[in-house]
Amino acid sequence: MIGLPDDVTACLFDLDGVLTGTAALHRAAWKETFDGFLRRRDGAGFREFTDADYNDHVDGRPRFDGVRAFLASRDITLPEGGPDAPPSDDTVQGLGNRKNERVQQIIAERGVSPYPGSVRYLEAADRAGLRIGVVTSSANGKAVLEAAGLTRFVQARVDGVVIADRGLAGKPAPDSFLAGAEELGVPAAKAAVFEDALSGVAAGRAGHFGYVVGVDRAGQADRLRAHGADVVVTDLAELLGEES
Repeated sequence: MIGLPDDVTACLFDLDGVLTGTAALHRAAWKETFDGFLRRRDGAGFREFTDADYNDHVDGRPRFDGVRAFLASRDITLPEGGPDAPPSDDTVQGLGNRKNERVQQIIAERGVSPYPGSVRYLEAADRAGLRIGVVTSSANGKAVLEAAGLTRFVQARVDGVVIADRGLAGKPAPDSFLAGAEELGVPAAKAAVFEDALSGVAAGRAGHFGYVVGVDRAGQADRLRAHGADVVVTDLAELLGEES
């Protein structure tokens, strides 16, 4: 009834881009942050931060891992900085904090809307008796779930705050998804992972989860399959036999 193998008893959902449209807000905040930094640094030689940069180096990763990965892709080395580095600092931590400050502003300005198909899928999974967890690299996971009205479905949440507090390796490592399965009391083999990021799909495959659903919001279905998705949909409603 919900498009999963019969032995799956739990669902672990990424948040931004899977349950809510906030991935676009994160993408915008990253672009503003990196483009501003690169313009000041490179002047006439400036090359903008692109959608491909976001998909390949940032999407799905913990914030500071994303900063490090993107900078490395451009052969840029910055000081690490401290965790309380002000957003004005051109350090890894400063850039990450700058992005987080900006995405919070954008969320406040535009609000948070869940995908209707995702809400219907959560309702169906809940009716079917599956346990439901959210695993997101975002430190704003709790606030986004509440703003989207989705907290009522969630029995376990592993977000950026939890990942940092526990010292978990971020996606594409499977650690955060494994922590989510543990909180729900199910083995990885009995849980399905739902991800729109290449790094998240790779994490689901690396963790040997029972089923990995790739959610294609960015026209990268083939890449999601190549990174380990068992099935790719454009909307979770497709798993219910509905059109997206």
